[in-house]
Amino acid sequence: MALPTTTPSSWMRELDLPGQFFETGRDDYELYEEDGEFVLRVELPGFDVEDIDLTWDDGMLNIAAETEDEQRNQRRTYHRRFRFPKRVDDEGIGARYRNGILEVRLPVTQGATTRGTPIEIEG
Repeated sequence: MALPTTTPSSWMRELDLPGQFFETGRDDYELYEEDGEFVLRVELPGFDVEDIDLTWDDGMLNIAAETEDEQRNQRRTYHRRFRFPKRVDDEGIGARYRNGILEVRLPVTQGATTRGTPIEIEG
């Protein structure tokens, strides 16, 4: 049996199956480090600021959101966790929500280094 020569997403489309089962999805967030802090931007369109719960616990940022549309009898939820490779100043974390984008700024503790053990890459 010959294997498909096209990418999995294109040959699976020909099977007429729901795309949600096989799609890898898209990134709904952007995470980078600048000026001594991590900046995380998460797309959360359709939620109100009151619908979003943001918590920090020992290096883990937890984002959860839930809203209900009673007219359509629909409920939307979102949940994602982020672990950070450097120590973060717990007291300095700040967040804002505008135009469907949640932005969280997490200042890195002065002198913090990346956690973990380096792994040599053969080439």
